[in-house]
Parts: sequence; C-alpha cells; structure tokens
Amino acid sequence: SGLNWEPRSRAVEQVHLRCTEGSLEWMYPARALRVVLEPNLSSAQHTTVCIKPASNFQGASIYVERAGQLHLVVSEAGGARPHHVSCFSAHTPQRVALFLQASPQRDISRRTASFQYELLSNQSAAGPDFKKMALVKAMCRPCDNMELLMAICSSDFVVKGSIRNVSHDSENHMSQVDVSVQKVYRQKNKIFQQDEASGEWRGPIRTLLQCKVKKGAGDFLFTGNEHFGEAWLGCAPRFKDFSLIYQAARERRANPCEF
Repeated sequence: SGLNWEPRSRAVEQVHLRCTEGSLEWMYPARALRVVLEPNLSSAQHTTVCIKPASNFQGASIYVERAGQLHLVVSEAGGARPHHVSCFSAHTPQRVALFLQASPQRDISRRTASFQYELLSNQSAAGPDFKKMALVKAMCRPCDNMELLMAICSSDFVVKGSIRNVSHDSENHMSQVDVSVQKVYRQKNKIFQQDEASGEWRGPIRTLLQCKVKKGAGDFLFTGNEHFGEAWLGCAPRFKDFSLIYQAARERRANPCEF
C-alpha cells in the first residue's frame, strides 16, 4: 500500500516476484513501484510476458524496462477494458522489470492498481496475440492420437461432459463453451463448480472465434490450459473415441501416463 511509505520519501519501492504466474495489488498508489519478475526456474527460457489488468484498474500506469528506457504497456485509461491482455517479448528471459508510475491525485480516495501476469516459454512463434498463444497447440484442428494422449497428462484441466451452450463474442474474437460436467478428472483451479440449486457440475471453456465451435450431442473429454483464471480449450474428442485410443495405447504400453 502507498499509505505505508514516508510522505517525503522519493524512493522507488522494489518488489521481486519469484513465480512464473501470479498477481499484484497496489492500493493507494503513490510515487512509483518497480516490480522484477525473476522466477526461481533459472533453466526456463521465458520469451513472452503477458499482463491482464483488473477491470477496476486505477491510479497508475505500467511500463516495461528495456535497455534503460520505459515503454508503456498499460495506461490507467485503458486498464478497464475487459478481457484485454497485453503481451510483449522478454529481452532477458530470467529477469523482466516492470515500472508502475502512480497517477497524480489531489485526494486520498482509494484506488487500486492490480493485475495478473504470466511468463510464457517457447511461444514466440505464435505472435503477440495472447489468445493464439493460449491455443497454439490446438489452433482449431483436431488433435492426433499422440497429442490427445499427452493432453490428458499435461493439461491444466481434464473433464468429461457435454455441451450445454455455445456463445460467440465477435468483439473479443472468442467463443465460450458452457459445459455440463459428469466427471472432473483434474483442474488447476475451481473453474468447474457444482451448482448449489441443481447439484450439477458446470463450467465455461473459451476458444477462438475462428474455430467456429458448434453445439454437438454426446459426451466429450475436454482438455486444455488455464490462463488468467480462464479455461482455454485444447483437445476435445468424443469420449467414446478417446476411450478406444487410450485402451489401444495401453495394450501396447504406449500411453505416456495412467488415466
């Protein structure tokens, strides 16, 4: 909180964050804050940094430091755009410095400059579009058998369910698949939750609008990864097709993990 600082001090507060993804909340922003993203995984080559400001982002602007220069990433005026994610390349993979500059204000009313961040590795070929990065493995095409077998091992979520509804958001170039879940095999966070009234498990999964997802009957195995608290679709075969592929791989001991 900016209220903790000495009123006459002009020092810049330094914060070191050691995780590859996380969030920061700066209440009552005052003067400046320097945030160094310095993950403990020294061997990882994080080539891209993505930042998603909170919808109520206020009181500061975010810059990235490059060769002693500050480049604007998020302005206070643009911080309230929903679903907006800013991505930029990391010139030094092991250390990325962000500079938060507080906006001048006359009163002491509460403002909060908060954002989520993710460090992505080996994604530079997908370009600066965050949504393409999140879906670089699938990119609207069906997964082959090996990709599917790997998806159940490495995905952030694996659930069996059916499609309740599909809605499209042309402005943000994405679609949302509302899933009625029969079984949750794995989920990183609580995206798929039980409805208190009906007892049914449900959850939303996002994908690119260009994938032209349509509502289909039957049961599917939904896999994918989470980004900024949202589930993004990876491989999604029909469950009966997946079962045949998995059993065949298991019989010849070619399954990369037990499911």
